[in-house]
Amino acid sequence: MTAHPHSQRDIEPASALTLRLGLPFENLSLLTRALTHRSYANEHLDEASEDNERLEFLGDAVLDFIVGEWAYHRFPELPEGDLTKIRSSLVKNEQLANFSRQINLAAALRLGRGEQTTGGHARESVLGSAFEALVGALYLEAGLGAVRNFINPLLEARRDSILDEIEDPKSALQEHSQSIKLGMPHYKVVKSSGPDHAKIFEVEVEIAGEVKGHGSGASKSAAERAAAKDALKRLGIK
Repeated sequence: MTAHPHSQRDIEPASALTLRLGLPFENLSLLTRALTHRSYANEHLDEASEDNERLEFLGDAVLDFIVGEWAYHRFPELPEGDLTKIRSSLVKNEQLANFSRQINLAAALRLGRGEQTTGGHARESVLGSAFEALVGALYLEAGLGAVRNFINPLLEARRDSILDEIEDPKSALQEHSQSIKLGMPHYKVVKSSGPDHAKIFEVEVEIAGEVKGHGSGASKSAAERAAAKDALKRLGIK
């Protein structure tokens, strides 16, 4: 059997990935297919490799459901529009690529040589699609319960930050202050502390010359959002 130079040596086998992530795969050929990019299948016709695009299609639908269900139960106070925003943010390719990085899915991906040499292991489109394919394969292998067990911890880790993303307290505060003819809110950094790589900023927000809120965060924009949120709370708006 002829070896393909550079193609297989560093790829984590499906069996090792299953153990590392605690996934209930017995059908390793199904998992291997989920990890196989079209470029690899095209270069290895002798292996009759099937690529992961059909599994990606299925995984996309399963993720929509699982993430929607999670958001529905986790945020009982939110209206449909906000739940839709949360789901959209969590299933977009950029976020799925981040999930891929968190579990180091790149280590197990089977890419063609051209795709490898042009940085396919780090490419968002490749990583996001592979994550969807993995979810599709997991659904076929073990059902929705197994997908929930795999996905929910990743979603839980995003629970607080996803709310910050869909809420825009600065816009809400601006709308309020302009609606009562007080003009634009002004944000001022009143203190920064800590080393350069881990600075904490403290911000005040003023409306018509009066301090209405305080906030702190690891970036000026995060601190401004926290100050706006504080102001909305003090004003009894949110």
